[in-house]
Order: sequence, then structure tokens, then C-alpha cells
Amino acid sequence: MRLIKRFSLLAAAAAFTASTAAVAAPTFINILTGGTSGVYYPIGVGLSQIYSNGIEGSKTSVQATKASVENLNLLQAGRGELALALGDSVADAWNGVEDAGFKAPLKKLLAIGSTYPNYIQIVASKESGIKTLADLKGKRISVGAPKSGTELNARAIFKAAGLSYEDMGKVEFLPYAESVELIKNRQLDATLQSSGLGMAAIRDLAATMPISFVAIPQDVVGKIDNAAYQAAVIPARTYDGQEEDVPTVAIQNILVTHEGVSDDVAYKMTKLMFDNLDRLATSHSAAKDIKLEAATQNLPIPLHPGAERFYKEAGVLK
Repeated sequence: MRLIKRFSLLAAAAAFTASTAAVAAPTFINILTGGTSGVYYPIGVGLSQIYSNGIEGSKTSVQATKASVENLNLLQAGRGELALALGDSVADAWNGVEDAGFKAPLKKLLAIGSTYPNYIQIVASKESGIKTLADLKGKRISVGAPKSGTELNARAIFKAAGLSYEDMGKVEFLPYAESVELIKNRQLDATLQSSGLGMAAIRDLAATMPISFVAIPQDVVGKIDNAAYQAAVIPARTYDGQEEDVPTVAIQNILVTHEGVSDDVAYKMTKLMFDNLDRLATSHSAAKDIKLEAATQNLPIPLHPGAERFYKEAGVLK
């Protein structure tokens, strides 16, 4: 009898320990971003801090990556819970466009919402003499990591302008900060960067040496065969020495998750972001362009049910 009682007590203790462990199991939120000198990374850090404080039992982390394409493939593989990615890359991922870096359709992806626009920013050293897209012929340029969102943007824009990589003197496939360092060292003439306005790498370059911004005229934008690309302007004085507005292209960024993330966590991630936009803007000024009323517009993939619940409560969706 005493032995049976002891086994009963041990079983009860084991059950209590298991249930306690289940209740206390942490919620992991790994946020996939981009290079540390871009905009995705500081915004990812800002979201991480908001979620760490606002989601009980959460363990948040921020991972620097090669941005859009890598982020989406990692999400599909369940190696992250949240990521920022360019809208055209998200559409290519959903449709499995192999030339864009997706070997098969990534159908586990779901949207949290549309965020802020990326602006295509083509910057050249003033001494290179580059002022127009045509001036890039024969010059040395960096276009982002191979098959990154930035590099896909470069391909689309050059094609619309009647240019190709073969027209350039040299093409490097490097991230933001490395591209800027090579321009400083006179080893590159220009770089095409797809990012939010006021990005750190271009600010650094503008503070170091005289630079020129290359305009992307509206007639070129109209020839890009992708509705995600919209005519836009880099406002004057966004960077040191930039005294005039620069016509360019903008592409919306999307916050993406996957179907393995619970409805409750997706709901909290969405709500906490919009409840803390002022705080998020202190991470990077690009976050000031995140608007609740635009968050569900023109998404190339379905909304996560948890995010959809928030937007219905907020009156954005019926």
C-alpha cells in the first residue's frame, strides 16, 4: 500500500512538473532583418524590444541576413517567426519564381501587414561624373547581394532603362556598408541601394565625400513590368549635400510570418506594432511611414488569421 502511494505521489509530481513546464514554455520570436547598416535591422531591433516587453514569456532575437529573398526562404523553412521583405520579392516567393531565388512556391508564408516603402537610391561619387542612368555605362557599380531584393530591383530598373550588367565596367554584388567603403576608397563609382530614406550607409557616405544622386525618371518607371514599382521622390535634404528632390522608384515593404506561428502570437505582434508606432520610429525614421489604414492594401499573399483579427477589431477590415 505504501509503495502504491509513493508511486501515486511520484506520478502526481511528474504530471505537475510537466504541466508547469508546458505553461512556462517560452514563445520564441526570431526576427529576420537585413544588413546592420540598412533599415530592416534597426526596425527589427525596435520590434524585438516591443515584443519582449509586450508578449509575456517571449524570447525575442534579431538576425542580420541578406534581407528579402533569404528572409522568405528562412520563414518557409520555419527558421524565423517574422521578417521584413520587399513586396515584389514576396510576390515572387509566393509564385515560386526561380530566377528571383525561389526554387518552389513558398505557400507557408502569410502577411502581418504592409509597412513603409523602400526607395531605390542610386548614389555615385561626384568625381565619377555620373549624373544619369546612361552615365552608368562603363562605370563600376554595386547592386546588392546576388538575388537579394535590392539586386532584383537593380535588374528591373536597368532593363526598363535599356541597360544591362554587360553595359557596366564592373558589377559588384555587395551589401550596403561594403559598397560605400569601396566608393570611399575609389574602388567603385556608384551603388544602387533599396532601403528606407535616411539609411545609415548613405548618410555616412554623404558626410565623407561629395556625392550625386541618379534620378530614375517617370518614363523609366512606367516601363517596369511590375505593379509593385511606383514613382516616388527622395525629398531634398534627406542627405547632406542633396539640395534637390530626386525622382525615383518606391516598393512597399511587407512584414511576413508563416502558418506555423499561432493566431494569438500573430495577433499580438500586429497589435503591439501599431500600438507602439511612435516608439518604433525612434529605432528608424522610416517607421514613421507605417500607416494602419494602408496595412492591408495590395498584399501579394494572404493575411495571417491572427493579423486579420486585429485589423477587423481596428476597423480596417470588415
